[in-house]
Amino acid sequence: MSHDLLVIGGGAAGLAAVRTAVARGARPLLVTDGPPGGDCTFTGCVPSKTLIEAAERGEGFDSAVRRMRDAVARIAAGEDEAALAAEGVDVLRGRAVFRSPGEVEVEGRVVSAERVVIATGSEPLIPPVPGLDGLDHLTNETVFDLAEPPRSLVVLGGGPIGCELAQAFARFGADVTVVEAGERLLSHEDPEASRVVADRFTAEGVAVRTGAAVARARPVPGGSRLEFDTGASVVADRVLVAVGRSPVTAGLGLDAAGVATDEHGAIRTDPRMATTSRRGSYAAGDVTGRPAFTHAADAMGRIAAANALRRGRGRARFDDAEVPRVTFTSPEVAQVGLTEAEAARTHSDARVAYLPMSEVDRAVTAGRTDGFVKIIAVRRTWTGNLGGGRVLGATIVGERAGELVHEIALALRIGMFTGRLAQTMHAYPTHAIAVQQAAAQFFGGYGGRRARTVRAPGDPDTGTDR
Repeated sequence: MSHDLLVIGGGAAGLAAVRTAVARGARPLLVTDGPPGGDCTFTGCVPSKTLIEAAERGEGFDSAVRRMRDAVARIAAGEDEAALAAEGVDVLRGRAVFRSPGEVEVEGRVVSAERVVIATGSEPLIPPVPGLDGLDHLTNETVFDLAEPPRSLVVLGGGPIGCELAQAFARFGADVTVVEAGERLLSHEDPEASRVVADRFTAEGVAVRTGAAVARARPVPGGSRLEFDTGASVVADRVLVAVGRSPVTAGLGLDAAGVATDEHGAIRTDPRMATTSRRGSYAAGDVTGRPAFTHAADAMGRIAAANALRRGRGRARFDDAEVPRVTFTSPEVAQVGLTEAEAARTHSDARVAYLPMSEVDRAVTAGRTDGFVKIIAVRRTWTGNLGGGRVLGATIVGERAGELVHEIALALRIGMFTGRLAQTMHAYPTHAIAVQQAAAQFFGGYGGRRARTVRAPGDPDTGTDR
């Protein structure tokens, strides 16, 4: 049987690509060396968020694991070969290797394709720490296989994955230490967001060591020891490595396909998700080195398939700046568009509205007032600050931050004035009303607060939003 589109990789990007192809009347072939669903379903979003939710509710670890496995099975059932076949997708299990730009070999079978979408995802990055390979360390691909929580756990990496799992396992009773080489947790987020999370960790008994470069690792009786370049060390039953992800491109035969990668092994693509080195080849998801989120991979997969199947130059484009991100700690940290520090570098006349959750009635009634809403806007070319200016981005920290950020994502995508956010009626008392109240600061103030000029980290505080 001939196919209109070959998709390599069965994760979020690959599934989105084949489903888009079917919706356009095409016949796709999905090649995957694991069960469809990929990292998100089996070792990423689904198990981690289920475990985090269970820990938040105070469930025991046994109960949490059962619920996690049930959730994985339920979601995987909608993505397996039978489900995809019913949708019109052919699935071929095995590892794909390019033999030429138009030929792929899968377990001895050669498949020809004029148009290809590569969506092989990413894998845990293991840092070159001497001795680390000799430890029985955990990653996000193995941590969910634990039958019981470790008595003590060192999390190597203070990014989103490390912070989420550190807090969850601490709530299951483990003695947890987070080790981060940078100066703060969540280094890509607003510094105040990092402080809120660090303060919550301290309150919950999670030890945090920042600015801690690991010099070597070694096994010790009953566990592992990480030694820092300062001479200090930390010992724990288990070590979880969560320092990032790397694209899966090795062994694909990309040279034979004429597809180029960058210095990190990511496939180079343009905004249409076309590879920059070969016409007719596209890539989507983590393998491109673009934002490594399931929702971003889904969008890239749809764009790649649509453009691959469209005759002539494809029109759909992916914009990295519009990707919202959420760290599912408690409180959650959500971001879309520019942070204040980024805005200060590129738009020195931008303004920022700041509202602490302690002044949001719904947060007060829930007794969860950690966090804040920060909205950034800039003058428009011809209208200046009319309408409050155009939304550039937002940082939201709070118990519902991951839900609140999407209103800002929409505003960013359509170039909305902050005035529209301030004028839109929000139900009271909700967490979302914090967005409206913050946006009102661009118009003379709200609750004694008014928008101020953006500041870069370290800039003197020359004014207040009060």
